[in-house]
Amino acid sequence: MTERPLAAIDIGTNSFHMVVARVGEIGEDSDGAGPNFEVIEREKEMVRLGSSSGDMKRLEPEAIDRGVEALKRLARIAAIHGADIHAVATSAVREAENADEFIDRARLEAGVEVEVIAGVEEARLIHLGVLQAVPVYDRRLVLIDIGGGSTEILVGEQGETLAAGSLKLGAIRLTRRFFRSDRDHPSAVESCRRHVRSVLAPMVRDVDALGFDVAIASSGTAETVAALVHAQRSGSPLRTYNNFEMTAAEISEVVTMLANCESVDARRRLAGMDPSRADIILGGAIVLEQSVLELGIDTVIISDYALREGVLLDALSRRRGATLHHLQDLRRRSVMNLAEAMDDDPSHSKRAAALTLELFDGLAPLHGLGDDSRELLEASALLANVGLSVSHSEHHKHSYYVIRHSDRLAGFTDHEIELIALVARYHRKSAPKVKHAEFARLRDADQDRVRAMAGLLRLGIAFDRSHAGPVAGLGVVDVGGDAPVQIQLAPRGDVDLSLELQAAEERKGVLEDVLARQIRFSGS
Repeated sequence: MTERPLAAIDIGTNSFHMVVARVGEIGEDSDGAGPNFEVIEREKEMVRLGSSSGDMKRLEPEAIDRGVEALKRLARIAAIHGADIHAVATSAVREAENADEFIDRARLEAGVEVEVIAGVEEARLIHLGVLQAVPVYDRRLVLIDIGGGSTEILVGEQGETLAAGSLKLGAIRLTRRFFRSDRDHPSAVESCRRHVRSVLAPMVRDVDALGFDVAIASSGTAETVAALVHAQRSGSPLRTYNNFEMTAAEISEVVTMLANCESVDARRRLAGMDPSRADIILGGAIVLEQSVLELGIDTVIISDYALREGVLLDALSRRRGATLHHLQDLRRRSVMNLAEAMDDDPSHSKRAAALTLELFDGLAPLHGLGDDSRELLEASALLANVGLSVSHSEHHKHSYYVIRHSDRLAGFTDHEIELIALVARYHRKSAPKVKHAEFARLRDADQDRVRAMAGLLRLGIAFDRSHAGPVAGLGVVDVGGDAPVQIQLAPRGDVDLSLELQAAEERKGVLEDVLARQIRFSGS
């Protein structure tokens, strides 16, 4: 059966980009960068979603209107090709206090589900996209992607992320701070440069420690700078700037040229300039200039693939069961890294997770959850106790906070991280309640998922109540009919399971409510 095409939409601070593609065979290509795809449509909408005054704390009503209308048009184009849409939102939406308003309208009016991704996840996806355009898979690279609201910097090798950061340095953000008027103040350029260097400093240390072989730049800002560099070389415009190389000196010359222009209109008339970017290019070009100088880069290679292509391939990997770049392994590895850093008894959490998954599998005919929920449940079980690193008191609430605000969880969407955090939050004490704001924000179907997963996790943790690993495994019987479900615990040798059985009795209520069945335990 032929796979449906995929459409990936990058909802950026400055513009929305969509790529629609037919996907190739599952096999890896020769350089390890993943399966091929054939682009059948590209669309770009200049939306300026992050157009508010201040530091992008709110989406203005007019910007939301423009964004929703743009998504309607992009959705109609995707529908022409019968493509499944995967849309991600970046800096402007993830920082906005009223992001839910845009997300809800996108769903209701445009029929587009928007996933907000964290900055580090954005960097990973950009990296994935870049590897499809620039043949550097086997070389250690430093990647710079300059958006409207943020800049992502990543060090990677063979598809693995070695370090990544998302910095509040974007073309629109810096323009609003330093270049608000048509004619710039004489000191504005140097002030902007100093600010960029100060924000870059922590990431520069990380990059210096790891080193790199090649530098890649992506995004509209980088391509516009490349076009300006090429024009200064007296070359006619290129059809594509993919794999175009430019030096640090050439980038600095472009910044000087832009700064010397008397007005935005003067910049707009420069050879190679994208007219729609003329009002924000100086701020973005300064980020590229300072990044190159601070990181010690001599030559930059341009990639015309970035986040949207990464989203496309990530969506394909999820459709095919997480085969691409071992996404499942990446996700689980990031969970384990967080658990080992924050959990004072990770062995207990691993045992509890294994027993929770056994229970999940045994009760599958009753709870009806899919493999996607199984993976999130395992992550929740492994991370349920990370809040102990903050305080033993109400550590379940602290676990929610740690998971929700960690930058260690790679490969998960923002929504998936929210579900993981909520299930961990409900592993003890109060059951999920609609009076809890975070739980109430979920749609009904996700509230049901969280209740079911929390009910399973409570018992999985109860089965290792002593933290001594007394339960070797479990079996589930009598799942049919209306009789109580029987869960039999297998002891590890000649041990007493009374503590585990008592804990299970105390914690079974949530799962009994979910299954609408009584649960009985035995251990022998």
